[in-house]
Amino acid sequence: MKKVGIVFNPTIEAAVTLTGELGKYLSGEGVSNWECSSWEIGEDLSEMEGTDLVLSVGGDGTILRAIQAVAASQTPVTGINLGKLGFMTELAADEALARLPEILNGAGWIDERTMLEVQVTGDGGEERHYYALNDLVVARGAIARMVSVDVNIDNEPFTAYRADGVLVATATGSTGYSLAAGGPVLNPQASEFLLLPILPHLCLSYPLVLPASTVVSLRVSTAYQATLSIDGNINFPLSSDTLITVKRSQTSARFWRIHSETSFYRTLGKKLKAKK
Repeated sequence: MKKVGIVFNPTIEAAVTLTGELGKYLSGEGVSNWECSSWEIGEDLSEMEGTDLVLSVGGDGTILRAIQAVAASQTPVTGINLGKLGFMTELAADEALARLPEILNGAGWIDERTMLEVQVTGDGGEERHYYALNDLVVARGAIARMVSVDVNIDNEPFTAYRADGVLVATATGSTGYSLAAGGPVLNPQASEFLLLPILPHLCLSYPLVLPASTVVSLRVSTAYQATLSIDGNINFPLSSDTLITVKRSQTSARFWRIHSETSFYRTLGKKLKAKK
């Protein structure tokens, strides 16, 4: 590898320190490298050109920000855990420097994860496009009133949710907010995705597992401001009649793994027990 980026959580002192140590090691090995706060990643994409690997130093939130920035280039990411849960991270902080030489020499394997492509169309016809690795959430805003969301699946009317929100999650995101909202857990290699309401009232309440080829359309109807959150770090208000179209992206998230592949279900049990 000739060029490595380091994305770090600036609120964790240990992440800032470790980033400096990693950068110093890479420079000493003649590997070009750059460093960027996870709060600023994506503001200047020029430095990412030609990057072979991104090291994410923090928790799952740091990884999500890094993936958002490099998704289009398909640059792989290796997560170093300095957060709480670390579902997506690969290395513990105390093993990062020891295992980095192996990664630089090409050891390891690529773990590909399905992402969602999100198109937001305002009532004036303007369009915005995003990627989601975990989930997207259409929800009520600051005023505690339910939102109404009309849902079409593959251009056919499905239902109208009246709820605190509606969530669409990937298999990777099925262990996050979706799980807390009552959704099932999917194996992270699955290409299906989930659709479920959040605290529904007098409407369909069950979660759906949708095939990878499905296209979901969500149209917001509310007298108050609603919000859209993508992977928890892209957040903006929605006006009534905004249309959100969700489908599987042709772009996938790529994780560079160094540890041997283990049972997802055994890891899931350990992580969820650790959370209690």
